[in-house]
Amino acid sequence: MENNSKKIGMIGAGSWGSALSFLLANNGHKVTVWSAIEAEIDMLKKTHEQKEKLPGVKLPDSVSFTNDLAEAVKDEDLLVLAVPSPFTRQTAHAMKDLVEDGTLIVSVAKGIEEETLYTLSEVISDEIPGARVTVLCGPSHAEEVGKGMPTLVVAGSESLEDAKLVQDVFMSSVFRVYSSEDWKGMELGGALKNVIALAAGMADGLGCGDNAKAALITRGITEITRLGMACGGKAVTFSGLTGMGDLIVTCASKHSRNRRAGVLIGEGKSYEEAMAEVKQIVEGVYSARAALALAKKHNVEIPIIAEVNKILFEGKDPEESLMTLMMRDRKEED
Repeated sequence: MENNSKKIGMIGAGSWGSALSFLLANNGHKVTVWSAIEAEIDMLKKTHEQKEKLPGVKLPDSVSFTNDLAEAVKDEDLLVLAVPSPFTRQTAHAMKDLVEDGTLIVSVAKGIEEETLYTLSEVISDEIPGARVTVLCGPSHAEEVGKGMPTLVVAGSESLEDAKLVQDVFMSSVFRVYSSEDWKGMELGGALKNVIALAAGMADGLGCGDNAKAALITRGITEITRLGMACGGKAVTFSGLTGMGDLIVTCASKHSRNRRAGVLIGEGKSYEEAMAEVKQIVEGVYSARAALALAKKHNVEIPIIAEVNKILFEGKDPEESLMTLMMRDRKEED
């Protein structure tokens, strides 16, 4: 193993945690994967493959697996928190007495906590105040990362030194990593695009065409930028990989669980039925209400996200919401 190799604890064994474990192990790092689900760890130990969530991607023999959180957290050079956003706080809480002060934690999930309106890195810092938290996000479906397909993302932290450290750890010939100090803008872009992707999927479910999809992506990034800047993000972030880039891939890709759930809702299913059929966490559902609360807090207009909330939580018909958006008052493009 090379001298610059790291010992890395991967906290989460879903599709994204597995894909990143594949990448990091191939970069020469020693990865220990943790899951709270004993059957999941048993499957990974036997097959080295996340057969349910990332079939076809064999993890190298150097990757180890455990359901003992202490084993995955202690004596590691850095930790990657890859559990779905609704479980970020409880997982960070379980880790807090195991993590030494100054430990670098990389947050790779996307979401906004509804109760506090915190981004996920803020949730982690709230639970583990002694940690150095960095964000990694961008247009990066696990299915493609696990196949070694070219992908570009961004590492962000208020400490550019930490962002560059994460950049070095994850960077490879197929996984290009940029660095940024605008972690807040990155996280908001990553969370809010999931809500817009639900809308894009709903439009597909209603039978709308490419014109509507392009409009939702374009007007969606306007809403994301408007709200993200009001919360302290930088405009350039929202036109980059973690803004427009992530929005495009999530609204258009066959791999996007948020788009797929939106399609099912557009076809008449409730969000509960859609999530059950997708069989994975649809993070846009969990971020939608938080996004609306943030917009009200900062007095920002977000009509698409507002209609998504009405469809999800008030039973409004998606076709009626489409008409509401189409018939809004005439205005100049902003």
